[in-house]
Formats: sequence, structure tokens, C-alpha cells
Amino acid sequence: MSKPKIEWPADNVERRKVADLVPYARNSRTHSDEQVAQIAASIREWGWTMPVLVDETGGIIAGHGRIMAAQRLGIEDVPTMTATGWSEAKRRAYVIADNKLAINSAWDMDLLKIEMQEIDGLGFNLELTGFDVAEMTALFDDEPSNEDLPEQKDLQATFEVAVECKDETEQETVFNLLTQKGYTCRILTM
Repeated sequence: MSKPKIEWPADNVERRKVADLVPYARNSRTHSDEQVAQIAASIREWGWTMPVLVDETGGIIAGHGRIMAAQRLGIEDVPTMTATGWSEAKRRAYVIADNKLAINSAWDMDLLKIEMQEIDGLGFNLELTGFDVAEMTALFDDEPSNEDLPEQKDLQATFEVAVECKDETEQETVFNLLTQKGYTCRILTM
């Protein structure tokens, strides 16, 4: 006996006019001009690879940054998937989950370094990966880290930077960005 086919809320891809899509006014994820430019460069290089998730009325659930990049590039219609039958709570929660779940992952820095070096050796523009020059310089730096020095780790100086944030949300964002980049961080409230 075969299993019944699962019907996913966003199972079919269809093109919609960018002008008809409505950004979620309370989207708490922000996109800087620099990031939108990176997304636009990615679209120019690889084309459109991920449909925008919308509700039945064309409200954007996931893909705000891609739509901003599409507008910058003058793209008039884009692939979308429609999440049907979602409650307001489910839709609003997914707007947050889609962004937060992506930043909860980490990098295997050794594998990333190997992959980036090999891609660089193939002559590809590594900035299209979203890493900036400073991040790539740090990644390719062959200087041993304090963690690589046996038994002397406790004798090494500790260097700290304090970052003032306007609220807990910004603090969490900064914390996540820095920990993703491999920095040891701790949250302080003063």
C-alpha cells in the first residue's frame, strides 16, 4: 500500500508581478543597502534560484530582500509559491522563523576555508558568496590562533570589544552575527 501524497502549503511555483506583491509591514528582519546589493549581484550571477513565499493575497512571507533586489534590477515578475490555508499566527511566526532558523547555523571553518580557496583557484569572484574582503582575509590568514597554541592559551592576552545596542533585538542580532563569524561572545546588560 502506497503512502498518500503529502500536500505542502507551498507546493507550486508560479510567476507574479513584483508590483503586485505586498511586503509585510511588521517584518522585523532588516536589509541594508549593501545586503540588497549583494542579493542583486547574486541574482545577476546565478539567476532567480528561490521562489518568494507569499500568502493568498500576495503578501510576502519570505523573500523581502529578494524583492528589494528585484526592484533594484528592474525585474518585473518573479517565481513565487503560495502558502495556502495558513492562519495569521502561522504566517506571522514563519516570517520570523524563516530568518532566525537560517542564522542559527554555524560554519565548519576548516571546510569553508578549503572550499573558498578552491573556488578562488578557479577564478570565481568570492565576494559573490556574501563574504567581504575582511572576512576572507581572516579566513585565509594562516597565522595560528590562540587555540592552536598548546598549554599557552591561559597565558595569552584577552582582547574585548563592547558594542552598545539600542535594544535586546539589536543585541541578539549583533551577537548572532559575531558568533557566526567565529568570535567568542557573551551578552552583557548594564
